[in-house]
Amino acid sequence: MQTPPRVFRDVLSQPEAVAELLRSIERQSDLHHAWLFTGPPGSGRSIIALAFAAALLCPEGGCGVCNSCEMIRAGSHPDVQVLNTERVQISIDEVTEFIDKSLTMPAVGKYRIMVIEDADRMAERTSNLLLKSLEEPPKGTIWMLCSPSEADLLPTIRSRVRRVQLKVPTVESVAQLLVEKYGIPFELANLSAAQAQSHVGMARRLATNAGARDRRQQSLQAALSICDIPSAMQASETLSKLAESDGAQLSGEQDEQERRDLMVQLGVSEDQKLTPTARASLRRLEEAQKRRATRSKRDGLDRILIDLMGLYRDVLTVQLGAREALLNPDLEKEIHSLASESSQAQIFRNIEEIEKVRTRMDRNVKESLLLDSLAVTLRRKKIR
Repeated sequence: MQTPPRVFRDVLSQPEAVAELLRSIERQSDLHHAWLFTGPPGSGRSIIALAFAAALLCPEGGCGVCNSCEMIRAGSHPDVQVLNTERVQISIDEVTEFIDKSLTMPAVGKYRIMVIEDADRMAERTSNLLLKSLEEPPKGTIWMLCSPSEADLLPTIRSRVRRVQLKVPTVESVAQLLVEKYGIPFELANLSAAQAQSHVGMARRLATNAGARDRRQQSLQAALSICDIPSAMQASETLSKLAESDGAQLSGEQDEQERRDLMVQLGVSEDQKLTPTARASLRRLEEAQKRRATRSKRDGLDRILIDLMGLYRDVLTVQLGAREALLNPDLEKEIHSLASESSQAQIFRNIEEIEKVRTRMDRNVKESLLLDSLAVTLRRKKIR
């Protein structure tokens, strides 16, 4: 297969998807006006969407070094709009504003490209608002939606898009990216890629953030410590606090930088008395940051749940005698102990319950109730 353009270099383990996009670019008369990129967390849905956008707008088909490609990489290209909400759900106001942007003509390129990350976060009413834009987009407008699966979107949306299914990258390819692009030592890169279950963003965070590694370790130890109801309640509280801490760490630095940037834009310093206009702007920023904090905690909790699924997957690996590397080799002793004193049915039930919690979180069920119930399910029950 011919080497893909440079803009696709960060798209890992997706040769079929990249080949399909390149064929579409080559036959531009057949270029579809709406695309849906689906795949599990870490498969690189938004990465491939932006690479596709860069290839469409680049005079050289995706050289990766021209002004157009650089602007897309920096998030400043006037013809590429990205909606990545900081709310738990994408609001109807956000989509309305985004649709308005899609109606303008391209500023410098041939196409105007509209990318919606986490399109599965749209409620039915919001999705229906988007539907007309997908049915009759202005000439030159291309929509790109990203979602974990097709089932997360309305059938009417799915029927109007061209679907590209992604797969989970290999641990080796993620580790190689960490080494080559970010200079991470090979051993740490490989361990981080495995523990992140090939999620590029999470692997990079684990490799570069000791706090993230420590919180991950604490969450796994909390689950392993559950042996009765009192320890289950303690573990539930620990997991909740770890999720909150993880979310706060992710958003804290960004909050401070946004506040500093706003103060510069307003032309005031922290020790000056704010005008009514400045106070209103600061209040709007703080409200947006509170919404992001809610989502950050939810995302932090989901990361913990994915890590727990990986832990019990390791236990099953040992129970089944599979010749696969453990995701958590540093916990090998604890994993073998749990595998020997638990049945396969119990471990399967643990994994199923974790998946149910992830689903129910999307339905806004109270997190503390979900964690309490999960922790009770995860009690270590010795084989009789």
